[in-house]
Amino acid sequence: VQLVESGGGSVQAGGSLKLSCAASGFTFDDHAIGWYRQTPGKEREFVGAIRWSGESTYYADSVKGRFTISRDNAKNTVYLQMNSLKPEDTAVYYCAAQQPTRLTISTTVSGYDYWGQGTQVTVSS
Repeated sequence: VQLVESGGGSVQAGGSLKLSCAASGFTFDDHAIGWYRQTPGKEREFVGAIRWSGESTYYADSVKGRFTISRDNAKNTVYLQMNSLKPEDTAVYYCAAQQPTRLTISTTVSGYDYWGQGTQVTVSS
């Protein structure tokens, strides 16, 4: 099982970035995918999630209206489009997969079964 995030980098406030999460080693299109972020000394924070079908998405209040999650099951990839970035969005961003046996979308770290290694996003003011 492997999840690999990419697309991180440095951007000025108000800018945009698009992260990708490429999956392999499991049946991708029956797993919900979540995005989390973490800054040093803080707990990993839920950003958003998307159901296996892509028909439903969920977002933390802090990113609602600015971030959009989508998925392409044919490419085994989930995307996190981040617009209107703020310095407080600076963090390492992780994607995670939730096994289909978990019937509800989780917003907690323990609700996900596989994790990527993370990609750094830095937003300067």
